[in-house]
Amino acid sequence: ELPLGIATNFLIDGKEYLIPMAIEEPSVVAAASNAAKMARAKGGFFTDYSGNIMIGQIQVTKLKDPNSAKFEVLRHKEEIIEKANEQDPILVNLGGGCKDVEARVINTRFGEMLIVHLLVDVKDAMGANAVNTMAEAVAPLIERITGGKVYLRIISNLAVYRLARAKAIFDKNVIGGEEVVEGIMQAYAFAEADPFRCATHNKGIMNGISAVVIATGNDFRAVEAGAHAYAAIHGYKPLTRYEVNEDGDLVGTIELPMAVGVIGGATKVNPLAKICLKILGVNSAEELARVLAAV
Repeated sequence: ELPLGIATNFLIDGKEYLIPMAIEEPSVVAAASNAAKMARAKGGFFTDYSGNIMIGQIQVTKLKDPNSAKFEVLRHKEEIIEKANEQDPILVNLGGGCKDVEARVINTRFGEMLIVHLLVDVKDAMGANAVNTMAEAVAPLIERITGGKVYLRIISNLAVYRLARAKAIFDKNVIGGEEVVEGIMQAYAFAEADPFRCATHNKGIMNGISAVVIATGNDFRAVEAGAHAYAAIHGYKPLTRYEVNEDGDLVGTIELPMAVGVIGGATKVNPLAKICLKILGVNSAEELARVLAAV
């Protein structure tokens, strides 16, 4: 087992939180608590969330006319959505389910392939089981529509429609003055320019996030993969942004995919995960994602 600690001092969107963290490195828990305390002077953390949409990918190969096949997929969008939603009536009744279909033609070593995306609102679950079941179910229909051969049909961990964002202002006097602000900005510039530093910069961010993801019984590998893939979309960059405002205070923001749930998987089965969710006091996947961005 990993040691379990509790980070304190977190004020997120005006609410006090105790943050359970499962990690072998106690200094991470201490550092999170200390940074959260310093953020309180300017109101703590403020967060935003883009929604619970996950992507299911269907890989269509052996197409002579992939762009024509893409057109046909989009023309049959409603039929594909209906087939997908037949797989999970409970999710649909809760207001979730497959909401849209996208299609992309990509170049590969075997020529062009058509990649179909199911955009699924998974509500308060991480969503892998629901999304994978839907992707499996629509594969034969997509083969009929396109005349191609489907291979992979699986969730993507690059959850670009499930983004968590957070912002905090660190008063220059609270964190140690203008020299500290300048030092952090210099370190940030280093990470922005150099992938060797950036890997460690982003690892430090995931120290906190993965510790909470593990504590709550969620899939930390999925969250790690999504975070680093998102950081690499336009060349590998820091997941955080740092700026200095007109008062000379340090302003930090973060944006990253956050595929976590409060139902399903180990979250409601593992005794420690249940206790950690109770300590955290979150009531939805959205609230957990917001907290993780703040951490």
